Amino acid sequence: MNTTRTEHLDGGAIGFAVDAARLAEDRHCTDVRVLDVRGLSQVCDYVIVASGTSDRQARSVASELEDLGKGHGMERFRSSCDEASTWTVVDFVTVVAHLFEPSRRAYYDLESLWHDAPVVPFARDAETTS
Repeated sequence: MNTTRTEHLDGGAIGFAVDAARLAEDRHCTDVRVLDVRGLSQVCDYVIVASGTSDRQARSVASELEDLGKGHGMERFRSSCDEASTWTVVDFVTVVAHLFEPSRRAYYDLESLWHDAPVVPFARDAETTS
């Protein structure tokens, strides 16, 4: 694969990951993080981890992420939720979003699993948030 193609694919994935993190934060998810796991994971390039307040919120955010993905040309590969609705995963292949109930997030502690991964900043510029 040539460098230009790789940069193009990465730009799409990072742009989507940043926009997805912003969407989760806008929908009142807390402690939202984007981890750059390129070179650390054989599964994806970016991992989004966020805490939600309820299973209903997680389902709603997951659905909105799917719509956002379509706008970025990133189709959802698959989505799943545990039986208790405390962990929802939305897989876009290069970007995987994990929406947790806070105690479940603490239990699985994905941030520790990817402790070597750089955190990708996604905050909006001050002038766009005012």
